[in-house]
Amino acid sequence: MLIRPAADLRENDVTDQALYLDRRRFLAGAAAAGTLLGAGRGLRAATSDDTPTPFEAVTTYNNYYEFGTAKEDPAVNAPGRLKTAPWSVAVDGECAKPGTIGLEDLIKPVKVEDRIYRLRCVEGWSMVIPWRGVQLSEVLKRFEPTSKAKFVEFTTLADREQMPGLRIPVLDWPYVEGLRLDEAMHPLTLLATGLYGKDLLAQNGAPLRLVVPWKYGFKSIKSIVRIRFTAAQPVNSWQKYNPREYGFYSNVNPEVDHPRWSQANERRIGEFRRRPTLMFNGYGDQVAGLYAGMDLKANH
Repeated sequence: MLIRPAADLRENDVTDQALYLDRRRFLAGAAAAGTLLGAGRGLRAATSDDTPTPFEAVTTYNNYYEFGTAKEDPAVNAPGRLKTAPWSVAVDGECAKPGTIGLEDLIKPVKVEDRIYRLRCVEGWSMVIPWRGVQLSEVLKRFEPTSKAKFVEFTTLADREQMPGLRIPVLDWPYVEGLRLDEAMHPLTLLATGLYGKDLLAQNGAPLRLVVPWKYGFKSIKSIVRIRFTAAQPVNSWQKYNPREYGFYSNVNPEVDHPRWSQANERRIGEFRRRPTLMFNGYGDQVAGLYAGMDLKANH
């Protein structure tokens, strides 16, 4: 099972791109990392069945409709167009310390970590990605959400000059996503600033994106410019577009099919055969308790 690194794992321990791409070296590194687990430090290394997806595939096969609807469009249209510096994020809503803060100041006080997570797209394909970022909960705590805060809403940049896809009314722009507060505060939820030990590329949601590994990939909103604490459940962009097909939770669930296709299995990018999809994308031991007593079909 792919899990976040131990708290004392240094940033450079899992950042060498060649290490990920070379299968033997990766497995050797995973075996060495396994000694940390034996020491009780909480790291579980990836297995050979979860070898990270090659960097080239991760950065050229993307959904980012603000830059086009074809998988290759973001890699073609985003670099050179998306201006990622300077970058600031507005934080408001039900919190005691709202404000607009520069990206560096937002991230700087929090420990940067490298985490290898599975990514499962609602379309039925998947990847394994080495992310770099900070635990979202550590960022949110600084703004002191009040007792009224039950959800967190995220908004993507919407700039027609930079994003040619905004000219096509695929969705009601800007792109909006949301989590329940306890989901946002879960230790697995990451604000990513990089992948494969490098800064995020434009097509992958630079300079700041959400990563929620037990949910379908569209929940991991890109190029975040606003975080808002709310009392009411946000209406997410895809949910607004078609609530029958895209629910608020969008947890990976092989037992609940998309209305137009099965979710029972997936195609890992780079592999020929399909593989069974895991409940909560394989993170059930960590997150199933968040949904105890809920009807996961009705709350899809």
